[in-house]
Amino acid sequence: MDGIKLLSLLAGVLCLGGATKVLELSDRFLELRGDSKWLVMFYAPWCGHCKKLEPIWNHVAHALYGTDIRVGRVDCTRFTAVATEFTIKGFPTILYIQGDERHMYRGDRTKDEIVGFGVRMSAPAVQHLDSHQDLHDTVTRDRLFFLYAGAQEGSLWESYKSQADEMRTLHFFYHIKSDCMEDHYTLESNPAVMVFKDNKHYYFPTPQDTDNQTLLNNTLADWLNHERFFLYPKITHGNLAQLWKLKKYLVITVVKESKIGTITTDEDVEDYVDGYKFKDMVESVIQNNREKYHNHFQFGWTGTPDLANSIAMERLPLPSLLVVNATTLHHHMPEDPAKHLTPEAIQLFLDAVLAQNAPAYGGDSWPVRAFRMYYNARSSLEDMWLGNPVLTAVLFGLPLGFLSLICYSIWCSDILDADDEEEEHHEKKE
Repeated sequence: MDGIKLLSLLAGVLCLGGATKVLELSDRFLELRGDSKWLVMFYAPWCGHCKKLEPIWNHVAHALYGTDIRVGRVDCTRFTAVATEFTIKGFPTILYIQGDERHMYRGDRTKDEIVGFGVRMSAPAVQHLDSHQDLHDTVTRDRLFFLYAGAQEGSLWESYKSQADEMRTLHFFYHIKSDCMEDHYTLESNPAVMVFKDNKHYYFPTPQDTDNQTLLNNTLADWLNHERFFLYPKITHGNLAQLWKLKKYLVITVVKESKIGTITTDEDVEDYVDGYKFKDMVESVIQNNREKYHNHFQFGWTGTPDLANSIAMERLPLPSLLVVNATTLHHHMPEDPAKHLTPEAIQLFLDAVLAQNAPAYGGDSWPVRAFRMYYNARSSLEDMWLGNPVLTAVLFGLPLGFLSLICYSIWCSDILDADDEEEEHHEKKE
């Protein structure tokens, strides 16, 4: 169905204001969506996270305007049939929809990440580059992507294509002929698989026995999984679940980031440590020791201390260094405070973690899980009290007050009934 005709038929589809490109969808979306490409946000008006995402969603719609991807949103409290059809269980939920195909977005809720997701899903799993200039433009545009160089045949190509189908929601995958790279790159093998990130490129160590398709698939899948993050990415609630899947030690530099993106420093504290310098010092250790630590550690930094505090189950001083075993969820911390840490001391600490000589805390046992739930609940309550003590008192005081009145009335009723029975008994005796 032609796109203009489709939009004209959507009587239940209205534009959200004059400037936005977002389409407000109704139940008629189920009948009229056809095979068009849709990026849809499922939301509820009362959801705070949905309200926070709304301006970002408008930017996404503007960025994709003019492409063949339509950006819309559905109020699931009004149009429950749409929510039921797409099995919406939480808000906001972002889906790419094309015909019977649907894919859920699980990354960070930023404009660039969401736009990249939509572009990837609307294109083939492996996109072809015709020349070295195309590759140069891709390196400039995409900060991290995978590339297959060589003929589109053989076991390595089949394995690469299969992995691209599975991971296309997360990253870009490209193909280029090997002769388009000869003047600019010395390929370690032909064909070759590469990852471009951190302004460098790294090769997949192709096993000698490429006839064993199962071995090749598993080896390539592990390599892609280990290489799909930058050397020192920002860790957020959105990508933490993906980082756990690496099955490495996760090394987290914990600092505090303001709403405008600057790292704040509490200079009133005696012997304070500058967060910028500490973060840069850890990054220098990573860059100088990549070959030594890359297979065992995934480094990253977070400007949200609560995320790291929840793992450590304590309020960490800022800045801090935290190492988490992604398999067992045990964590390690240097014995020295941040002001005494040097690049050499950090290396000694990481070597001790690898040798399993560093003290381990936490884990994933039931008692630890229970304590973590208690810690998170207590921390949330403390943050609410510090942020708005009056509202917190009202929210928790009123239910407790009503509960106290109910309990009082029940207990006092029993006491009064007992007193009445005693008085009646005495009157009968008299």
